[in-house]
Amino acid sequence: MTQYLVLIYSNEASWAGTDDDFAKKIMDGHNKFGEKHGASLRGGEALEPTMTATSIRTDASGKSVTTDGPFAETKEAIGGFYMIEADDLDAAIAIAKDVPAPFGGVEVRPIRVFN
Repeated sequence: MTQYLVLIYSNEASWAGTDDDFAKKIMDGHNKFGEKHGASLRGGEALEPTMTATSIRTDASGKSVTTDGPFAETKEAIGGFYMIEADDLDAAIAIAKDVPAPFGGVEVRPIRVFN
């Protein structure tokens, strides 16, 4: 079995206009996802908004420089993730299609194994 990271992308501005009922509906969807795919789940979390991010880069001199905010400004940002285990990419994609992502989408990436 291979592990995959399912990145959940979302448009944060779209979430700002939602109410508690909508947020509950999405959380219920994640709970149902967990119930359906619990055997494949190895972890997962929601992330705070990008305005809480701190980015760290190395400058030309080799010094680490930190800045407030995300690494890149985009319309969609990573809002959460699931770590799953599946037989192959097709199985991982089938699982990822069930992730609620009303204002964006998901990306499936295999976890690299170093020997």
